[in-house]
Amino acid sequence: MAEPIRYFFDQNIYGPVFTGVSQSGIDVLTAQQAGRCGLADPDQLAFAQAQERVLVTFDPDFLALHNSGILHASIAWCHATKYSFGQLIRLLVLLHAVSDKGSMKNRVEYL
Repeated sequence: MAEPIRYFFDQNIYGPVFTGVSQSGIDVLTAQQAGRCGLADPDQLAFAQAQERVLVTFDPDFLALHNSGILHASIAWCHATKYSFGQLIRLLVLLHAVSDKGSMKNRVEYL
């Protein structure tokens, strides 16, 4: 059986999104919980890679890191104002349902 994805939310992902996704039974770690607020983007991506977590972010700088060839567990990216909290929660729950850790490796999922 394929191993499910786990999320690492950067510090800008809204608290209600964390609450909604984690209440769905999905393993979510925030930058705040990990004590990683304010650290450089490459360091955040390396942490997510080491933890084998999909980095969820609104920050387009992570897309540039991906395009530079840096290896990562995965990046789930969207514009900060594109979705309501509920819509973003549903998208992340859906991504969790249809993906696994192996299929997400070094991929960007544009939400």
